[in-house]
Amino acid sequence: MPFMVYLDPDRLVCLQWGFDNLQGHITFKLAVNSTGWVGFGLSPNGGMKGSDMVIGGLGSDGRYFTDRHAVGNSMPLLDEQQSYTLLSMTESHGQTNMTFRRSIQACDDKDFHITAQPVKVIYAYGTTDEIKHHGSRRGTKDINLLNYMPRTTQSSSSYFSARVNNIEPVIDNQDVVHHMLLYRCPSFVTELSEGPCYKDSQGLACFVVVASWAVGGGIFEFPENVGIPVGYRQNDTYRLEVHYNNPQAKAGIIDSSGLKLFYTAQLRQHDVGILFTGLPPMNSLYKIPPKADLFRSYAICDTATFSQFGNVWSDLHVFGVLLHTHLAGRKIRVGHFRNGKQIDFLSLDENYNFEMQQTVSLGNIKTIQQGDEIVIECTYSTSDRAELTQLGLATTDEMCLAFLFYYPAIPIAACTSYPITALPKTNPSDK
Repeated sequence: MPFMVYLDPDRLVCLQWGFDNLQGHITFKLAVNSTGWVGFGLSPNGGMKGSDMVIGGLGSDGRYFTDRHAVGNSMPLLDEQQSYTLLSMTESHGQTNMTFRRSIQACDDKDFHITAQPVKVIYAYGTTDEIKHHGSRRGTKDINLLNYMPRTTQSSSSYFSARVNNIEPVIDNQDVVHHMLLYRCPSFVTELSEGPCYKDSQGLACFVVVASWAVGGGIFEFPENVGIPVGYRQNDTYRLEVHYNNPQAKAGIIDSSGLKLFYTAQLRQHDVGILFTGLPPMNSLYKIPPKADLFRSYAICDTATFSQFGNVWSDLHVFGVLLHTHLAGRKIRVGHFRNGKQIDFLSLDENYNFEMQQTVSLGNIKTIQQGDEIVIECTYSTSDRAELTQLGLATTDEMCLAFLFYYPAIPIAACTSYPITALPKTNPSDK
């Protein structure tokens, strides 16, 4: 099992896995710092409903292990066909280790078919062997199981923070931080300021994305040959943009959220760039109609236009993607076109979950050549809305964005377009 990742930020849940070929079996080892029951699953959207999972442990009567599926936020049901095979179950020094195997292909309609695309891995565990609600002892992480890029060295322990300091905006609650973006400013921006987003003339010039985070996001590690360049210009200025959502209008709560960026003094081979693609987030002329079961919006990034900015072009090697819409978003697909034909998806999420937005490693590098087109398709459902939905910053507004993490960096920060609109569909089964 050559691959390993921690599923939680506290490093209490560790997953290892490996496989011989794409038509064979995949083996997992789940190590959890608990001597109670442990659960592992593959989920369509990061939640319980529709997930394929196993639950096991080592109790007073010996080991137990079952293949189950969830139909909602309740006890998962036992599969008629037990497609997972338990290989070992041990407890030692307060830790449970469960090793098991399954076919990469789905064995029945209750199994999750593992593909070369990222999958939402879920986990949960208890403090005893009585299987009951897990409380806060659960989580999810997007992992490309069949195209995983492992790290071979330890991360640096040196870091610096970019954070707000005791800010009290009009709407503010540490529990409802919507998303954060860190931008690098051009050299002429020297004044420090605080205020509402997009209303500060100095801050409006800062749009080179350096780091990003959204609801449900966790730690993201770059490949070993790339890094964000810092400290190469004196007196660099950055803008930290924090979006809040406070539907209950709570007042008087102070927030100091921010980002922690780890760094190394060893210069890496390539500088990272983050290309901001999709629909302009402040396009007030574009509206999404209400009462639509299915409504699609499209944005295009034509890289042939990059040449007008001078000789800045090289192939872009994309290794990670962060997808972002708001509450009406149901699907996001990032198509990759060359010579008028689609050659790949850079990323896709067919079961988008607003509460679980993560920067996902693609596993293998995907290369964008000069002249390629990137098409971002966002699918919305507004069947529960009576009014038009506009593009905007509020959580009740909408966005359609894909942040592409690539190397080597070029001096182009964003590639957005005004939307092309498809007619709304009323049949939810329409694909």
